Amino acid sequence: MSDLPYTPMLRDLPQDDRPRERLMQVGATAVSSAELLAIILRVGSRNESVVQLASRLLAHFGGLPGLARASVTELQAVKGIGPAKAIEIKAALELGRRLLAAAPEERAQITSPADAANLLMSEMMFLEQENLRLILMDTRSRVLSSPTIYVGSLNTSVIRIGELFRAAIKENAAAFIVAHNHPSGAPRSVLA
Repeated sequence: MSDLPYTPMLRDLPQDDRPRERLMQVGATAVSSAELLAIILRVGSRNESVVQLASRLLAHFGGLPGLARASVTELQAVKGIGPAKAIEIKAALELGRRLLAAAPEERAQITSPADAANLLMSEMMFLEQENLRLILMDTRSRVLSSPTIYVGSLNTSVIRIGELFRAAIKENAAAFIVAHNHPSGAPRSVLA
C-alpha cells in the first residue's frame, strides 16, 4: 500500500468538473486560468491532477505574467513540467502575445493615470526589487508594449534617460509613460 493520498484523475471527476467540458459548457471566459492551463498541459502526475499542477505552476510564478516571463528552463525546474509541457506553455503564451500585437484596435487605451496604474499594478505590486517600466503608446494612446527597462535594488532605480528614449524609438511609440514600483510599499522615498 502506498502512503500517498489518492488523487483522482480527470476521467474520475464528474463531467461538470473537467476543464475541457467546463469550457464547452460555460465558455472560455468563465473558466479559471488554472483550468485553461490544465487544458494545455493535458495530464498531471501520479500524485496530483492536472488542475492541481496548473494551480501550483501559476502560484510558483506569481500568476500569468510571471508564467509568461519564465524561460523554458525555469518552467522545467518545476516538478511535473518536462520539456514538452514547457514548450507547449511557451507556445500558447506566445500565441496570445501575437494576437494582442495583431489586433491593435483591441489594445488597452490609456486615458487617465488610473488606466496606467491598472495596467501595471497587478504585475508590479509583488516585485522584490525596484523595476522601471515604460508604457509605450501609439498616437491614439493605445498600448503598444510595456517593457521593463531596468531592474534596480531593493530601493533604488537609476537609469540613463537615453535608455527610456531608445525603447520608445525602437517601438516607434508616439508617447510613453514611465512607471516604477516601491517594493517597501511606501509610496514616497524616506531620506535618512
